[in-house]
Amino acid sequence: MSFQSSSTSSTDKSNLQDSWLDAWYGARRWTLWLLPVMWLFIALSTLRRFFILRYQQKRLPTPVVVVGNISVGGTGKTPLIIAIVKWLQQQGYNPGVVSRGYGGKAPEYPYLLTAQSTAAESGDEPLAIFQKTGAAIVVGSDRIASGKVLEDQGCDILLSDDGLQHYRLGRDIEIAVVDGIRGVGNGWRLPVGPLREPASRLKTVDWVVVNSPAENFALPVIDGETIFYASMQIKPGELIQLKTGNIISRTELPDTINAVAGIGNPERFVNTLRELNFVPHLQAFPDHFSFTFSDLDFKNSMPVVMTEKDAVKCRSFAQDNWFYLPVTAELPASFWQAFGQKLERVSAQQKSRFPLR
Repeated sequence: MSFQSSSTSSTDKSNLQDSWLDAWYGARRWTLWLLPVMWLFIALSTLRRFFILRYQQKRLPTPVVVVGNISVGGTGKTPLIIAIVKWLQQQGYNPGVVSRGYGGKAPEYPYLLTAQSTAAESGDEPLAIFQKTGAAIVVGSDRIASGKVLEDQGCDILLSDDGLQHYRLGRDIEIAVVDGIRGVGNGWRLPVGPLREPASRLKTVDWVVVNSPAENFALPVIDGETIFYASMQIKPGELIQLKTGNIISRTELPDTINAVAGIGNPERFVNTLRELNFVPHLQAFPDHFSFTFSDLDFKNSMPVVMTEKDAVKCRSFAQDNWFYLPVTAELPASFWQAFGQKLERVSAQQKSRFPLR
């Protein structure tokens, strides 16, 4: 994996991130020295969850669907959220999304995205969801307050992006996303491993969705029980020129390219590009990285192809040979059927709980 950036600090962050990921998802074992810290983390997180569930959790009148993960690193939540929002819109719902808005600094919170919003204000993922779906998106650390803003906008279904561990906001449906190559890594909790919560947490969610599972992929057997999952496939779309928004044929670009990825799992993006017969030279950056032109000035003539999430931060200084590759998430019909049935039951329950809504 190669890293290139005019900023030494961004390169250092990438290398540090890779060291942790190699230990969590690879064969390295140096993090075992942090076992005392892990036990402290488990104790504190357990107490925090107990306190919030008992004293602070609040339910909103509108059904809440949480999409999150139990591990650190990219798993594919954003494509799944976009797919769910579009499906809900097709069914006649008016969904909205609440998000923390990592990497953004809005003028105020809760912050409702508009057509004039920038990634610097909202964060890259919320802006990408907004531009792909047109749904109401609100960012802020207080997800209850954000949800109320969406209710005022007329939303009848709320999706909480990366909200699995944000227990203050009560939820009706939980979906955990797992990477189909990395899985749960070494199975340890932070910081020894990548898990925010134990793997047994997957037994308590409504669905486990595995992003592009490898041929021999299997979730761990927990307490003698096999965890079943829905398989999600990520399909690449047409290349789009960042500066103009024009669709570009694959044949218009040379095989060898600079592949830019400021995401949690850049290798997945590289693998997608290889499936399109590109020879990608990976230029990896930390997740939610704030790009400047100098960061993408690689001093070569190869075109730059980036993720859609990164593209929303680079449009204002895009060059002619910069492109991005949109992707879509595809799930089996059985998932959508079961999801729709569960949502109907939840909606009926919410109406009985909040009859004046």
